[in-house]
Amino acid sequence: MVLADLGKSLTKAISSLSTSLTIDEKVLDECLKEICKALLQADVNVKQVSGLRNGIKKRVNIEQLAAGLNKQKVIEKAVFDELCDMLDSGVDPKKVELKKGKDKTSVVMFVGLQGSGKTTTCTKYAYYHKKKGWKPCLVCADTFRAGAFDQLKQNSTKAQIPFYGSYTESDPAVIAQQGVQRFREEGRDLIIVDTSGRHKQEAALFEEMRQVAAAVQPDLVIFVMDGSIGQAAFDQAKAFKDSVEVGAVIITKMDGHAKGGGALSAVSATHSPIIFLGTGEHMDQFESFETKRFVQRLLGRGDVSGLMEKIQDVIPEDKQPEMIENITKGNMSMRVMKDMFESVLEMGPMSQMMSMIPGFNSDLLPQGNDKNSQLMIKRYITIIESMTEKELDSTNIKMLQEQSRILRLARGSGRAPQEVVALLEAYKHYTKYASQALKAANLPKNMKNMKGDIQMNPRQMQQTMANMSRALPPGLLQQMGGVAGLQNLMKGMEGGGMGGLGGLAGMGRGKRK
Repeated sequence: MVLADLGKSLTKAISSLSTSLTIDEKVLDECLKEICKALLQADVNVKQVSGLRNGIKKRVNIEQLAAGLNKQKVIEKAVFDELCDMLDSGVDPKKVELKKGKDKTSVVMFVGLQGSGKTTTCTKYAYYHKKKGWKPCLVCADTFRAGAFDQLKQNSTKAQIPFYGSYTESDPAVIAQQGVQRFREEGRDLIIVDTSGRHKQEAALFEEMRQVAAAVQPDLVIFVMDGSIGQAAFDQAKAFKDSVEVGAVIITKMDGHAKGGGALSAVSATHSPIIFLGTGEHMDQFESFETKRFVQRLLGRGDVSGLMEKIQDVIPEDKQPEMIENITKGNMSMRVMKDMFESVLEMGPMSQMMSMIPGFNSDLLPQGNDKNSQLMIKRYITIIESMTEKELDSTNIKMLQEQSRILRLARGSGRAPQEVVALLEAYKHYTKYASQALKAANLPKNMKNMKGDIQMNPRQMQQTMANMSRALPPGLLQQMGGVAGLQNLMKGMEGGGMGGLGGLAGMGRGKRK
């Protein structure tokens, strides 16, 4: 997860409140001391940290809190609200969202310093919108850096996105204008223009950006910021915003960097809306940024909405009800299991997916889990692909566990017999509790609105939690944070749809490995 160390420290500081018999000013001050220490280690500006501390103290007056009020919950809410205020630019990111329209072409121009990951981010941005149904394309107007066009050409080819550039033309404004004109004629609805960067801010860079902007008349200018520079992000973001009409910011290199918190808070202080975070080199390591959802994940509350988006991205909408119905009715065959494994691989890094689950403890994921888990899933898929049609559609675990079948599957897939046994054990465990959990939820029809979203009254919520807590294995329930963690999950699912339950069911598989 982005800023995993900061998240762990903040969660630990808040959790310490539950160990105190009474919560008084001394306990609150000790908690705030740990929170401030964690933020300073993440390179957040001292003034912002001080402001957050004072803000929490104003929101939480221990002496004036009514008797019987849960002081820990009051403090948790105050911390959450203050963190949101600190990371919120005050500008609604939805205002800069691109809108699709018939015969409408959106032109987006990327700017930033050299080395910030601008060209890679252009491709990620295009790939993200391609999955959303857009027809993106890329124009390389970077004539300053040697190899810029080759890099964009390579990235575009990998993502199967059309591109335009020139090895002979030296004027970036001319290349940009020609590229935009060509793709407009081809009917592309999203044209992304990559511009030159420099090692430092200089007049030539800003003048070139203004010329390109005048040539292509962009609907949106996105500033790509290197998250590893920490607090220095404030000056950079402000300088670019003053020179060109920057509409949004994407922060890159957020994959576990210690200074990431400083960059986030610094950019927000310039009142520039952050719309995406780059969390790695791969195409799918690109997250949309929404302040409240980000802080929820930071504090270990998960992000059910984000998890649902990932599930809906990789599993076709028409297949989602069928998959859940198969699990609920106990029709969890190896064929269905293979579909789910393939969906998980498309969801991106497993640690990011797991951090979206409320109550999930990231400490449970071993080092290198993403790579090892994905490799294991691929091996399982290979084993399943060596099965006969009868074996693929069977739900008879005893038949699948026959010694002769295990040896044949091992030979057919080129894997060890122990790996076949491990797959069958995972299948046995998964089908048992996944179907139980979904059946035990026993969701009546009146709990869903027209969109299929879950809507429960307090009594239904209480009954559903009781059913699910009995159905889930004790170890899994404990990893989720007990009944309290389950309660937070169910509350998060209200308005979250059945995809949330699918995400819950998939959680056990990640932990089992």
